[in-house]
Amino acid sequence: MEVLRTEALTINFGGLKAVDGVDFTIGDEIVGLIGPNGSGKTTFLNLVSGIYQPTSGKIIFQQEDITGAGPDIIRSKGIARTFQTNRLCLNLSVIDNMLLGLYSQQKTTWWQAIFQPAYCRAEIKASIEKCFQVLAHFNAELIKKCYDPITTIPLIDRRRIEIARAIVGEPRLLLLDEPTAGLNAEETIQMIRDIGKIRESNRQISIIIIEHDMSVIARITDRVVVLNAGKKIAEGLFSEVSKDEQVRTAYLGG
Repeated sequence: MEVLRTEALTINFGGLKAVDGVDFTIGDEIVGLIGPNGSGKTTFLNLVSGIYQPTSGKIIFQQEDITGAGPDIIRSKGIARTFQTNRLCLNLSVIDNMLLGLYSQQKTTWWQAIFQPAYCRAEIKASIEKCFQVLAHFNAELIKKCYDPITTIPLIDRRRIEIARAIVGEPRLLLLDEPTAGLNAEETIQMIRDIGKIRESNRQISIIIIEHDMSVIARITDRVVVLNAGKKIAEGLFSEVSKDEQVRTAYLGG
């Protein structure tokens, strides 16, 4: 089943085409988006998540044209993401950061918060319980630290919290931008397992993952798409794409 499709997706920054006519599809699977530095991978995710507006082309999500929609609209429709650089609120606690992931599903209005506080408290309690369930899926120890500030949490758990915040709102499509960045070899293996558990527990979450560590891509993706200078130059199984001469040239140079 097709979850997302882009058609000739393009964005220009002045005279530079950072993403150049990319046709992309993803179904119920994990797709790796790979390519050398500056190839347009993160820019592509920024387009899909509404951070950037395309110069031309289309973005179709679950049969709906969402081209040009803002990040808030796209998040409410079921696309969530993480970033290469950590975007957690460092001065907030773990649970407060998690609750931000449920903002688009919040039903309590400001009027109810003032005049129907019991309704507001019930929704907050249900939201906290849901956050606990997702955190426990990654690391049960995080529940014990749920009221600790993010500044006291180690990097791998910050990565887990950021992914947990993205999926607590039950997205249909999850965009992961280098989730193992800054992790050591042992932590990277743990993160691979964590990402695998997302798909095991919920087959309705499709994942696009950007990753420079090819061992990660080889182990968790169903197929890969390769970008270079904004263009798609190959796609298929990693075992096949990694042998492609054009891909090798893009990574290693002529």
